[in-house]
Amino acid sequence: MKSRFRKLLLALAGLGIVGAIGYGLVPEPVMVDFAMIETGDIRVTVDQDGKTRIRERYVVSTPLAGRLLRIDLDPGDEVVAGETLIATIEPRDPELLDARSIALAEARVKAAAAALEKMKPVLEEALAGQEFTAAELARVKDARRKAPQSVSISEVESKELAYRTRSALLRTATKSKEIARFELDQSRAALIRSRPHANGPPVEAEADASQDSWDFTIRSPIDGRVLRVFQESSAVIAAGTALVELGDPTDLEVEIDVLSRDAVRIRPEALVLFEHWGGDKPLHGRVRLVEPSAFTKISTLGVEEQRVNIIVSLVDLPEERTALGDGFRVEARIVVAEADEVLKVPTSALFRVGQEWAVFRVVAGVAQQQMVKLGLRNGLAAEVVEGLQQGDLVVVHPGDKVAEGIAVARR
Repeated sequence: MKSRFRKLLLALAGLGIVGAIGYGLVPEPVMVDFAMIETGDIRVTVDQDGKTRIRERYVVSTPLAGRLLRIDLDPGDEVVAGETLIATIEPRDPELLDARSIALAEARVKAAAAALEKMKPVLEEALAGQEFTAAELARVKDARRKAPQSVSISEVESKELAYRTRSALLRTATKSKEIARFELDQSRAALIRSRPHANGPPVEAEADASQDSWDFTIRSPIDGRVLRVFQESSAVIAAGTALVELGDPTDLEVEIDVLSRDAVRIRPEALVLFEHWGGDKPLHGRVRLVEPSAFTKISTLGVEEQRVNIIVSLVDLPEERTALGDGFRVEARIVVAEADEVLKVPTSALFRVGQEWAVFRVVAGVAQQQMVKLGLRNGLAAEVVEGLQQGDLVVVHPGDKVAEGIAVARR
């Protein structure tokens, strides 16, 4: 009896030793990070720094020769269209009355009239675009109010941005027409003072000048601020001399230079997001122009790069970006492609197998290599076209220890 019991104990001890050895030989699961395949929106962007600039800068120059009186304006001073006095010019006889001066003044009147006529179709086009986008915005809002599932929020926001863009272009065209009209008035006034009257005094005079005065006054063509003063002191000047530069600091656009290989993917009207500009929320813009000519720029590493300027119109209201001024730095993300409600996989889970992409899919705690076909891809996520389904678990940042058939566990 004791012999049988002893044999049983020895057998159990042997089985325990064998089990312990077998358990010790079983590899422990590799601790990794998991990510779940989910649906969502994906955007492909070109990220680059940009610089703000005033859209329309207006250089006020003298339309005729004479003696310029001292300009009292300083950079930053506010100016009001038709009211703020920019400069006063006294005549230099007989130069104001010679045939050459008269011919030049008549030519400037014709050029200014042609410029004003040229602005009419531009203004009509801007007005038609603004009315069309307003109708489109009203239509999608009405459709979403009646059937919320028929129109997505992103589509409504896109129509709102398009409407704001067209409204900004309309304001720019209106201001350009006002400036062209001002230049025509200035040229006509200069012609009046360059052409002698039979009785001596000029045919017309400024509202604030006496009928016997030959002084020529120049007033601000726009509402805005003085940006630069080119000629501050009194001096004898020739016709066409630049006096001051004016602009509206609230009418801003952004200049972004990108690599030429990225510029070919950017289309006009593309959405642009501006982040880390100093405000509480991102600003929005639309690509107005992709310049057709590139230029060479030396990078910080000393490499020659071909870059292209992208001009972006800000569509947010000036009240939402009052702190943003001329020449400010902004971080821009230009959207070149986007898709809604697609399967996404983190790019950190992807690796190459030959010319194709693959991931390690986790099935019952075991890593299995899975080939995938991708669509849109950015720095954080990629669109999954084939190979994975919603809810699948994949290994993020797979190291050298992760391979086909290896047991894995969440870290």
